[in-house]
Amino acid sequence: MQDPKRSNVDNLNNVRCEIGRHFRNTTKEYLKAEIDYLETKRKITNIRYLYRGISDYKKGYQPRNNIVKDENGDLFRGYHSILASWRNHFSQLFNVHGV
Repeated sequence: MQDPKRSNVDNLNNVRCEIGRHFRNTTKEYLKAEIDYLETKRKITNIRYLYRGISDYKKGYQPRNNIVKDENGDLFRGYHSILASWRNHFSQLFNVHGV
């Protein structure tokens, strides 16, 4: 903040409060929509989808690791390098001659 006057500080705090309120309301709306969707799935007797949705909600966000080790212990990251590593692994595994 370039001009730390009292009015500017108050305006900044008001904007922060409004932004926080907006995100809280957005999160509540999203969760309400998810619960309504799961409830409609339950009503049409799709219980498996209901329990899967509940368990996903209980677990929360879980990031996925896209890292693979090769034979030497080097780490690969990225779609193309991981795909090449798996292609090499399975070509060595399935192309066995002389057995």
